[in-house]
Amino acid sequence: MTRIITVGLGDRAYAIHVGNGLTAQAGALLKPFAPKGQNRGTIPVVTDAIVGEIHLARFLEVMGEAGLDTRPIVMSPGEGSKSFGGLESLTSQLLNMEISRGGLIVALGGGVIGDLTGFAAGILKRGVAFAQIPTTLLSQVDSSVGGKTGINTSQGKNLIGVFHQPRLVIADTALLATLPRRELLAGYAEVAKYGALGDADFFAWLEQNGPLALTGHSDAMVHAVAHSCQMKAEIVARDERESGERALLNLGHTFGHALEALTGFSGRLLHGEGVAIGMALAFRLSVRLGLTPPSDAERFVRHLQAVGLPSAISDIPGLRPDTAGLIAAMGHDKKVADGRINFVLLRGLGHAFVTADVPLDALTDVLSA
Repeated sequence: MTRIITVGLGDRAYAIHVGNGLTAQAGALLKPFAPKGQNRGTIPVVTDAIVGEIHLARFLEVMGEAGLDTRPIVMSPGEGSKSFGGLESLTSQLLNMEISRGGLIVALGGGVIGDLTGFAAGILKRGVAFAQIPTTLLSQVDSSVGGKTGINTSQGKNLIGVFHQPRLVIADTALLATLPRRELLAGYAEVAKYGALGDADFFAWLEQNGPLALTGHSDAMVHAVAHSCQMKAEIVARDERESGERALLNLGHTFGHALEALTGFSGRLLHGEGVAIGMALAFRLSVRLGLTPPSDAERFVRHLQAVGLPSAISDIPGLRPDTAGLIAAMGHDKKVADGRINFVLLRGLGHAFVTADVPLDALTDVLSA
């Protein structure tokens, strides 16, 4: 089963291919976007050392079979590469390859590689085309779609970046079989997010079929990824630069990014785990403000716990309670406007909205609980 979803952005529209085993078709799918002319040039394939060891050889073989000349660039794994240092290293290597403005750069990896490569492509020679081959569940349903690219700084996550849409996204769900269980679950948090923010029927489907997808059922995983991508594609087409509706996709992220900052963007808390806890906090804050029935919050948290995701700050190993520090970290988030923190809250499952009207005592109560 293969699904093709279009991100409708006029002359910058692109397709997301979702299916099991699509890597075998990657060369044919990417060939129309390859450099043209007699000296077509090299196509850089940016990956990290962990993904490269598992998937790079096969991917380069497939590209070669399509007549495409590729050259790998292998970055260090982890958030450390998503930095000014990582950006300098990557852009220097790309420039040394003499990539032209008519070239193509391929990101083969998770969210870090996709964000970093997309940013480098967006600023290299004022814009070079790139394609996403996401290898994690989180990147397949979230970061590979929508054109948000960037790096982290000491002040916070994703504060430096550009909007630069890919030319193509190939989400091969077969690649997810190589993920550690923890990484797979972290990505699943973003899948649950789509049901929570705008599709209660999808959330109900996840309650029944999410565990099945997580145990390797191919059709269930393809549906989970494709439906998530379809929801994001529709939102991005209506609000590419997050001036309105796209902000709903940040459900759980204001809390989650702050928790990541307090844990030093380390392996103690994966991004998806932070988002899971952040969404649970958003539900609890919505209940505290009288916006959401307690039963909806309990249902959402129950599903997180059922699949094995964290749902409370106390679930983070070694993190000492620090309500003031957490609120201060949220103040550095890029979603702060006019000195006020924007939150995505809920009027029940499937009904998210954005507000900055959150009393400090209510926020403190939820974070201290």
